[in-house]
Amino acid sequence: MNQGKLIIISAPSGSGKSTIIGRIMQDESLRLAFSVSATTRPRRGQEVHGVDYYYLTTEEFQQKIANDELVEYQEVYEGRYYGTLKSEVERITAMGNNVVLDLDVLGGVNVKKMYGDRALSIFIQPPSVEVLRQRLINRGTDSMEDIKARVDKAEFEISIGPQFDYTVINDDLETAVNQVHDLITDFIDPPLQNEQEK
Repeated sequence: MNQGKLIIISAPSGSGKSTIIGRIMQDESLRLAFSVSATTRPRRGQEVHGVDYYYLTTEEFQQKIANDELVEYQEVYEGRYYGTLKSEVERITAMGNNVVLDLDVLGGVNVKKMYGDRALSIFIQPPSVEVLRQRLINRGTDSMEDIKARVDKAEFEISIGPQFDYTVINDDLETAVNQVHDLITDFIDPPLQNEQEK
């Protein structure tokens, strides 16, 4: 059985990344499996351990860093870690499925460097920082102070976007979903380029 590939999708908070990933995951022909990240952030609402995230204490997370058990991790805000467990990537790809990594922008760049051609990296970009600010306000889940911090961070993240294989601007959701779908399809099953049977 062929080992699966890695699909890295990163974006500033509020760019529509989760919605796009949710839509792509519905296409069973792509054999996609979602990589559940580990985090030290508290659960929100009805989130479930092992489904939404692997919720770890700061001490547990730091032990995994020390043991080299993470593909990538970031201290996104002070004391707030996010990361991808190596065991999670290996579990999914060993079954021949393609793992979807929903990563912080810097994490996405690092994992692409680590896996090279086995990974496809896609950056989802908002049409503008102002549109992003409005989306975060409309979402109604963050304080204005948090929104300002996220927008400041987004400006920095957008500057890193060119390091990804592809950038998809989420101006129109349907268009963005179709573009991401096409990129993944071509990566998983590349069009035949006059391959001769030997």
